[in-house]
Amino acid sequence: MKRRADHQPGYVLHTYPYKETSLIVEAFTRGFGRVALLARGARRPRSAMRGVLLSFHPLRLGWSTSAELGNLISAEWSGELQPSFSFLSGRSLMCGFYLNELLLRLLPRDDPHEALFDVYGESLGGLAQGMAHASVLRSFEKRLLAELGYAPLLEREAASGAPIEPGRRYVYEPDRGPVPSRGSSNGDLVVSGQTLLDLAADEFARPETRDEARMLLRALIGERLHGQVLHTRAVLRELSDL
Repeated sequence: MKRRADHQPGYVLHTYPYKETSLIVEAFTRGFGRVALLARGARRPRSAMRGVLLSFHPLRLGWSTSAELGNLISAEWSGELQPSFSFLSGRSLMCGFYLNELLLRLLPRDDPHEALFDVYGESLGGLAQGMAHASVLRSFEKRLLAELGYAPLLEREAASGAPIEPGRRYVYEPDRGPVPSRGSSNGDLVVSGQTLLDLAADEFARPETRDEARMLLRALIGERLHGQVLHTRAVLRELSDL
């Protein structure tokens, strides 16, 4: 059965050429989640879509589909959603590509996540407005894991359910959560209780919190990637060790 979507809020995550003049568009939409669309003739010089299908710009998309790959019918700027900030550049641009790669690798197709869509737009806005990159990335990573059903346990111990103590050290077991550290921690994910509480509250003022939260979320996301490599993460690490 053919389905049709009209004027759907969305963002382009990635495009790649298809045949001589067309594009395959990976888009993140509010009502349908991640979708793959064929933009016929979008690479032609006079195509109306040529200058529209750009990453990080809020769009309104229309398509029809009867299979995994839909046919893109329309794409236009979203005046209602257009943010009042300049487009991403420099390190903020690379951070945006990192968010896109996370969604491409971890988010199943045709699985709506309206709240995550809104968080993604807010994250782009924060990057463009000069918010601390690490804070934006960690908050998005945490929310993405929660949307996928893997919300990290941050405020209570995994075994006892006791509240996390700020001054204590914890071993974070990816499949369970934090348990009190008993000394030797070779190969374990060890973080302070203060870091766990800061991460729960999206507070990243402490350098220790930023370092440990990056290590922890990188490991938790790695569990979900099953060996896949994030190319943008390597670039960011070379730029500023985010």
